[in-house]
Amino acid sequence: MDSTAPDFQPRTFSIKLWPPSESTRLMLVERMTKNLSTESIFSRKYGLLGKEEAHENAKRIEDMCFASADEHFKTEPDGDGSSAVQLYAKETSKLMLEVLKKGPKTTAEPEAAVIDTPVEVADTVFDISGGKRAFIEAEEAKELLSPLTKPGNSYKRICFSNRSFGIGAANVAGPILESIKTQLTEVDLSDFVAGRPEDEALDVMRIFSKALAGSVLRYLNVSDNALGEKGVRAFTELLKSQGDLEELYVMNDGISEEAAKALSELIPSTEKLKVLHFHNNMTGDEGALSIAEMVKRSPNLESFRCSATRIGSDGGVALAEALGTCTRLKKLDIRDNLFGVEAGVALSKTLPKLHDLVELYLSDLNLENEGTLAITDVLKQSAPQLEILEMAGNEITAAAAKGLAECLTAMQWLKKLTLAENELKDAGAVAIAQSLQEGHPDLKELDVSTNMFQRSGARCIAQAITNKPGFVLLNINANFIPDEGIDEVKEILKGGKNSLDVLGPLDENDPEGDPEDDDEEEDGEDDADDEEKDGNNNGDGGLGSKLQDLKVED
Repeated sequence: MDSTAPDFQPRTFSIKLWPPSESTRLMLVERMTKNLSTESIFSRKYGLLGKEEAHENAKRIEDMCFASADEHFKTEPDGDGSSAVQLYAKETSKLMLEVLKKGPKTTAEPEAAVIDTPVEVADTVFDISGGKRAFIEAEEAKELLSPLTKPGNSYKRICFSNRSFGIGAANVAGPILESIKTQLTEVDLSDFVAGRPEDEALDVMRIFSKALAGSVLRYLNVSDNALGEKGVRAFTELLKSQGDLEELYVMNDGISEEAAKALSELIPSTEKLKVLHFHNNMTGDEGALSIAEMVKRSPNLESFRCSATRIGSDGGVALAEALGTCTRLKKLDIRDNLFGVEAGVALSKTLPKLHDLVELYLSDLNLENEGTLAITDVLKQSAPQLEILEMAGNEITAAAAKGLAECLTAMQWLKKLTLAENELKDAGAVAIAQSLQEGHPDLKELDVSTNMFQRSGARCIAQAITNKPGFVLLNINANFIPDEGIDEVKEILKGGKNSLDVLGPLDENDPEGDPEDDDEEEDGEDDADDEEKDGNNNGDGGLGSKLQDLKVED
């Protein structure tokens, strides 16, 4: 019974990779337009296409490649769309290269000369963060902030980071800031009370808060101030007056459960918020509920970071559900939390709603195989446009390699892939390598360090990337690759389009190491192989033949 039931799981047979959605096709046209009209080694040699000509070519290329891949899909043996996706990406890259080599139809008209206006730029940004980190007192503050007191100044962005204000300096800064607050749009107060006693730091925060209350800011950064709940409430007047924020940074601030609740209560509206970053706090599950409420009220979020915040399963589930309202999200970073499988599954239900996602950071979430496969099963259909995927440190084993490989096959626009600190071993490494070998023309970085693989895994990984144009870094460190395996990797890289320079350090590789002998794990992998109808003890034979079917023949 166990060996046959998995054959009918929706994960394996019901999800189609083809055809791509209309939004995915439009996204591809936009990306090709940008690539065709951006300065590169080709444009320097053949000329730079104007945006209009680039868009016309991009639309024509996409139409042709879609038609070709769609025709291929109709005759595809397995019918899941995998090889159609590969053909689509391969032909698109090929035709783009032809267009770049042809150059523009006519010499592009030179752009009109832009008259430099350094005074205007200098007058809009006031930044005292340069130089060494130091305390600032009243007399120095008067001199340092004097440009802000000049009549008619047009400063819109101020940065007081890296200078620690005492009460005297704050009393000088307060009236100055109040006099220009109506013209300010961006305020950076990160790390501006470092080393001060708590009572003094809180008083300084209150002075700045009162001075800036009523300003209409689009950007506010109060990171690195060890705020806690007291610090958040010290900024009450400022926070309560902000209804138009587009970017808010509260990183490394000791944001506890109570502080997160205060922050959520004080800001009247986050509807316009596009960037919300909470990195490195002690928020926990209860605090995550408050953050989730803020997220629900932020439908225009494009970048959300809540990494290293001690959020467990319950908080992870709440956060995952809240993110479902953020359909414009492009970057999601929730690394280094204690989500576990349940939160991973909850996240998998949200990801299909995030059609614009480009960067996804899911490392160190304790997802294990179950949570990983739940996520990769939906990503292969909902997010083929991903450029960065990080899933390091999730206890992913070779048993999950097939599902992960299928997902990576669909992600033809990947630029960076991180799977470090898992347990892929040789079987898993081979599967990942085979999924990356065809297509993936933009791949630049691959990190599979600390995965317990040996010679065959290392060799296949090297073969997968050796001919990728523009590839810059391969990290296979801290594995069990014997000396002869290292020699093979180096020869493969030397013989490909990429030089040996792309190979990262190997100082932690253990050439005499062996993967841990864990009978239960091996049995689990063998069972998984049976489910995939491999019947091969190395966990690769059936998967390899399956992926070979995905290769596009000229």
